[in-house]
Amino acid sequence: MATKLIAATSIQEGRYIILDEIPCKVTDIQISRPGKHGHAKVRITAIGIIDGKKRETVMPGHDMLQTPMIDKKTAQVLSVHGNVANVMDAGTYETFDIEIPEELKADCVPGSNVLYWSIMGSKIMKQVKSE
Repeated sequence: MATKLIAATSIQEGRYIILDEIPCKVTDIQISRPGKHGHAKVRITAIGIIDGKKRETVMPGHDMLQTPMIDKKTAQVLSVHGNVANVMDAGTYETFDIEIPEELKADCVPGSNVLYWSIMGSKIMKQVKSE
């Protein structure tokens, strides 16, 4: 698993982190002041990239979080069967099946190029490239 560590207080909205072993996009962050006998607390709200579920966590500000390394790659669509496309990676010529998001179904046709993310062993189609 390709990840790197980042301090909880340096996380910003829009960054990607790993919560509950799932890569997530941070949607909200709140940092409390340190108290008389305690540390600053960080409340993080994030949405899972793969499953779309909302996750929340509270932790001390000095804790470290993992951020996933995201590989953004291009592939060509070979065939479409329902909501699954068979694609070939443009760099490695590897073929694999990938699920088509609802908003991309109309544009995803054989012969088109797509942008996909490879993240923690999962592949997610993000956009259909226009020629």
